[in-house]
Amino acid sequence: MSTKDAIIKKLREAFSPESLDVTDESHLHEGHAGHRPGGETHFRVYIVSPSFEGKSRVERHRMINAALAAELAGSVHALALHVQAPGEKRG
Repeated sequence: MSTKDAIIKKLREAFSPESLDVTDESHLHEGHAGHRPGGETHFRVYIVSPSFEGKSRVERHRMINAALAAELAGSVHALALHVQAPGEKRG
């Protein structure tokens, strides 16, 4: 299973999102810290879930980081997170 697929699976299981988009942006970071041949090191995540209602931005990011702890401790160097509750404007 690819790292992207593992991220998608874990986020779906943890948050039952209404919307989820995970993009591998590793190719944009060639020559930068954390980049490795083959990619799968830098990801952008857009997620909308009721799980985030009433939570601060920091709390939401901590929830994502906890769900993806194994990936962050391993192959993933960076996550750009866009985390929302339903009805919030995408920013």
